[in-house]
Amino acid sequence: MADNSDMPNNSDYSDESFWVKVKQFAKKAGREVIDNALCLYYAAQRPDTPKWAKTVIFGALAYFIAPIDAIPDLTPVVGFSDDLGALAAALAMVSMYVDDTVKNQAAEKTAAWFD
Repeated sequence: MADNSDMPNNSDYSDESFWVKVKQFAKKAGREVIDNALCLYYAAQRPDTPKWAKTVIFGALAYFIAPIDAIPDLTPVVGFSDDLGALAAALAMVSMYVDDTVKNQAAEKTAAWFD
């Protein structure tokens, strides 16, 4: 069995760490990564998002903010591909909680940083 002790888990997530990572790496990570991360973040803020979905979301966001990646961020685009994959997988799992309000919140914040 593989040792996953270095892999982030839900307890590794914090709002403060999330916003620091997003603000610090928004341009480097790219619009799609940031938009996916924000969609997950805002979906987790919904009171009707169930605990299982929040667990998935916070696990993916913990992976995103982890200082040590499974695949190091050596190049601006390729380095965040593992983050994009984790975020996209989580989005697929909890897509029913990513409504138009969540998408609009994420789009507004993303536009503020990229436009």
